[in-house]
Amino acid sequence: MFKKIFSKEKKETLDKGLEKSNTSFFSKLSKAVAGKSRVDDEVLDNLEEVLVSSDVGVETTLKVIDRIEERVARDKYFGTEELNKILREEIAALLSETHSGNETDFVIPEGKKPYVIMIVGVNGVGKTTTIGKLAAQFKKQGLKVVLGAADTFRAAAIDQLQVWADRVDVPMVRQDMGSDPASVAFDTLQSAVNQDADVVIIDTAGRLHNKVNLMNELSKIKRVMEKVVENKPDEVLLVLDGSTGQNAFEQAKQFTKTTEVTSLAITKLDGTAKGGVVIGISDQFQIPVKYIGVGEGVDDLQVFNKMEFVDSFFKGH
Repeated sequence: MFKKIFSKEKKETLDKGLEKSNTSFFSKLSKAVAGKSRVDDEVLDNLEEVLVSSDVGVETTLKVIDRIEERVARDKYFGTEELNKILREEIAALLSETHSGNETDFVIPEGKKPYVIMIVGVNGVGKTTTIGKLAAQFKKQGLKVVLGAADTFRAAAIDQLQVWADRVDVPMVRQDMGSDPASVAFDTLQSAVNQDADVVIIDTAGRLHNKVNLMNELSKIKRVMEKVVENKPDEVLLVLDGSTGQNAFEQAKQFTKTTEVTSLAITKLDGTAKGGVVIGISDQFQIPVKYIGVGEGVDDLQVFNKMEFVDSFFKGH
């Protein structure tokens, strides 16, 4: 069902998008092993510092170091020139624990029509842009998409989503600013069912300052959707800004406490050296990263493919 390899264009975009992360990580790593011929405690201490400063996160870093220490103990000796290969293997292994497949296309599971994705995340992380790009990609696959503007807290959010709906040429359900978000979600799902739509993408308010309100709001949106079609939404997608590094971890922590997040989209990886955040967040929260943003264009939102990601992260090393 899935193509097993990325197209050349997609791969080039991914390589370019992770270029800053790649350069930064390996310049730090080469300093960490400078003058050393074998992996010893000092090299491992330096490696720990490199991983933490590359936004892999403390817990995940310690996990990687433990795994490498085990290999050092088992193999008794390995040189620093083998370290890149072993690091690559261990990071790929970590990602494999959360990501089963290696999908490359924007597809929805069969038998779930309409497939409902509820989008959560704070303002400014690229939520609206991600929704617009997702809608464009699903439409490109021949799927019928309906958007729902349930972030009624900000007029700008509704208008921004409308711009994307017009650009991609998909219908959008909206109400006035300040309307009940659950009411918008209800209308959106009802409209999607009437239109025999394949995919429904619902935006929600991106504020975290009052977590109780947010939790109640998201729960209510889910309950109301269930009145139209049982067991909806199918997916709760948390959008995180990769360029914020540790701040993205904090947001993931807050949102996973607030609602049941089933997948992640990590945006803005092209403008930052913090690509390691993908590895750490995926590992710590045990939630699959489904999409990554590696550029401004519509096609620069990519389905996350763990092997291609690791390949690009380690490219040239």
